Amino acid sequence: QVQLVESGGGLVQAGGSLRLSCAASGSIGSNYVMGWYRQAPGKQRDMVATINTGGSTNYADSVKGRFTIFRDNAKNTVYLQMNSLKPEDTAVYYCKIVIYGSRYLEVWGQGTLVTVSS
Repeated sequence: QVQLVESGGGLVQAGGSLRLSCAASGSIGSNYVMGWYRQAPGKQRDMVATINTGGSTNYADSVKGRFTIFRDNAKNTVYLQMNSLKPEDTAVYYCKIVIYGSRYLEVWGQGTLVTVSS
């Protein structure tokens, strides 16, 4: 069974930085995409950044140049480095893994709250 555990959320002033972590446990195989999504109050959940097993990354336009997604394969952990934070970045951030190949599986983390004060 695959599980994701997120950490690193909190309160930060505008212009500040935070780093989120998402650790995967269980057998995730060698074909997957991990990513970060966020949901602000009253809004839909949107993609923030993803990274695949080849290391290719994808970012939402709103975070390009400010956020960086990277991973530590040895720890099965993906990170989201968030710099130059803005109040509009305030949301619950969720980690997701999509495993594909011999099986298909989607797993979400429990979410971590990021609050950016102006």
